[in-house]
Amino acid sequence: VQLQASGGGLVQAGDSPRLSCAASGRTFSINHMGWFRQAPGKERDFVSRIKWSDGSTYYADSVKGRFTISRDNAKNTVYLQMNSLKPEDTAVYYCAAGRTWYQWNYWGQGTLVTVSS
Repeated sequence: VQLQASGGGLVQAGDSPRLSCAASGRTFSINHMGWFRQAPGKERDFVSRIKWSDGSTYYADSVKGRFTISRDNAKNTVYLQMNSLKPEDTAVYYCAAGRTWYQWNYWGQGTLVTVSS
């Protein structure tokens, strides 16, 4: 499975960009897709995940109410709508996929989101 993330860049605080992650290859092996992020000098943290079959979602407390994850099954693509961005949201955002929500077998290349105040 290959994951291609896009949509990052330099944005202003309060902006609402959307990240995309397109999956290709053996996508039938994927049950969950998610987003993680790694801020400068910090470890990679979980952001959000979605279950492919029923669309159920889960969010980290830090983004709950501001970010929305969604999917387009026909396009094998997952999205992360980010609203009310804060400078502390600055990070490299990675999409991931796996058979279970706790075992992420595939990772995208990461897309940098820089939020200026």
